[in-house]
Amino acid sequence: MKLKSLITIATLLVCVQGTMAQPKARLKAQAEAEKKTETSLSERAKAQYTAQMPAPTDVVWKRDIYRTLDLTKEKNAALYYPVEPLGERVNLFTLVIRLVADGKVPAYEYRSDGNELFTEDNKYKVTDMLEKFYIYYEEKDGHLTINDSDIPSGEVLSYFIKESSFYDQRTATYTTRVTAICPVLHRSGDFGSDVTKYPMFWLNYDEVSPYLGLTPLMTSSYNNVSNMSIDDYFVRSLYEGDIYKTANLQNKLLAQYCPNDTSMKAEQQRIEKELITFENKLWGIEEPDTTSTATDKKAEKKATRSTARKGKAATAEKKATAIEKNETIEKKTSVRTARQRNAPSSMSTSGGQTLSVRRQRR
Repeated sequence: MKLKSLITIATLLVCVQGTMAQPKARLKAQAEAEKKTETSLSERAKAQYTAQMPAPTDVVWKRDIYRTLDLTKEKNAALYYPVEPLGERVNLFTLVIRLVADGKVPAYEYRSDGNELFTEDNKYKVTDMLEKFYIYYEEKDGHLTINDSDIPSGEVLSYFIKESSFYDQRTATYTTRVTAICPVLHRSGDFGSDVTKYPMFWLNYDEVSPYLGLTPLMTSSYNNVSNMSIDDYFVRSLYEGDIYKTANLQNKLLAQYCPNDTSMKAEQQRIEKELITFENKLWGIEEPDTTSTATDKKAEKKATRSTARKGKAATAEKKATAIEKNETIEKKTSVRTARQRNAPSSMSTSGGQTLSVRRQRR
């Protein structure tokens, strides 16, 4: 009897413990699920801070353009200043190198062909990249720290960017968006020798854009309000960049098939015009008749030259007439003077004497 009672009591204790353990297990599982949910929400929230929509993959037309942004130009200076952090304000490279060092954004190697390749195999090991470009860092407990004074943001004087212009037939929209960014170091050699440019790494714009959307940017010296983000700056194409390459079958730079600066400038203008012409044709905008305009300009120039020639001829004719008049007047004056010299000063008759006296009185 006692044994049965003991078994019953033990069974009840096990049941009670199991009943108490089940809520704990459920609470633990629920906490883990909530943690996962919070993580996924934070990832989704990041996407809300970018104004740029992902590019569709099934478009009917696309053109990839590579540009170089010179930060010494006024339109691009907003990406360069402040060179050193000023409160919450940082320039683009300071922000980027911090994100890469913290492991928030991957950096991809700049390949010898200059093309971007956003694959796992092409990802930079952060420490290798920092050592390659002689950027001092400290590592503690697997965390990299770079002091502001060791970030060479003053030497990053240009960026390479890749633009994709495409027509989305599903939404009937024509869009130009930045897809990749590459900071370029400008370093001079010993004793101030020629400056050498070092492309550092490629960044996938879709991966870095949420952080760019959280970083304010001041674009004007007259209005010091930071009323936009770095992401807004790129999405609105407020930068100014020269084309140095287009995606082509031979993967050639413009410098490889343009023999001089003049031909390169002409090629850049031709490519820019192609993009504008394609967009205008989409919306049915007629291109101006450059042939008739050129003809009209030639005719106008001819008319101007003809008028100028007529004006010169009329001026020459007036000068000739004036010279003839002056010559005639001079001849008449010389004849009168000669007559007066040859005339006698007095007459032998009384009338002549009177005339001579009268002249003297006058």
